[in-house]
Amino acid sequence: MAPLTPWVKRLLIANLVVYFLLPYGSPVYLRGMFIPSYFLYQPWTAVTYMFLHAGFQHVFFNMLALFFFGPRIEQRLGGKDFLWLYFLGGLGGALLSIFFAPNNPIVGASGAVYGVLLAFALYWPNERIYLWMILPVPAWLLATFMVVGSLWSGLSGGAGNTAHFAHLGGLAAGFAFIRWRDWKRGTAKRDFQKKMEVGGGGGVLRDRTALARWEMIDVSSMHELNREEVVMLLARARKDGVQSLTHEQRQFMERMATAR
Repeated sequence: MAPLTPWVKRLLIANLVVYFLLPYGSPVYLRGMFIPSYFLYQPWTAVTYMFLHAGFQHVFFNMLALFFFGPRIEQRLGGKDFLWLYFLGGLGGALLSIFFAPNNPIVGASGAVYGVLLAFALYWPNERIYLWMILPVPAWLLATFMVVGSLWSGLSGGAGNTAHFAHLGGLAAGFAFIRWRDWKRGTAKRDFQKKMEVGGGGGVLRDRTALARWEMIDVSSMHELNREEVVMLLARARKDGVQSLTHEQRQFMERMATAR
């Protein structure tokens, strides 16, 4: 398991503090829940609802998923993009609820957490996730079950106390953000390669400096998959040169080199 990252830790603390300070049904709690049909009159609730939960089981499982999957995604994306992913997941859940469940109040970080889970499945589709700590399921299959299950339950009206469209909105927003981010990184990669083609000797010097910095990465405390990726990319950079790595792979190595 990856070490707890800064923004995952802050989000865990914020959700738990709000849970204990604002009990279910209290006046401030009711003001913060999201009622889709009231969005124009209470727009702040599209954010505040993410930090409210309907009970201990609700907050426990949301925070458990964030604890296990969030650090790997934050390490991969960086803190800024991780926050974008998290809050866009929550906002996506609110937006979809406006169209498909306008009169159903919703609370909870599920939409945001579902966005994180979807990102995990996109980056590590074959990683085994143990449901109920027993049944191993590849991440891509779990994501498929979440999409189909949320869509079916939402359209059929099953499990009325569960905000299925908020879950589905979180999945959709997570998918859209990751794909947009990958497209943006692809554009940046092409621009970077053009600069390297005309960079001359300065590019060689920068590559040597980067390789020396990557040689100092401490892999002992990393998650197993991140450690394997660092070792593999470092070996390729030594053998074929830093230029053999993609722009995203270089960014990943830089984040690992600056991680504390």
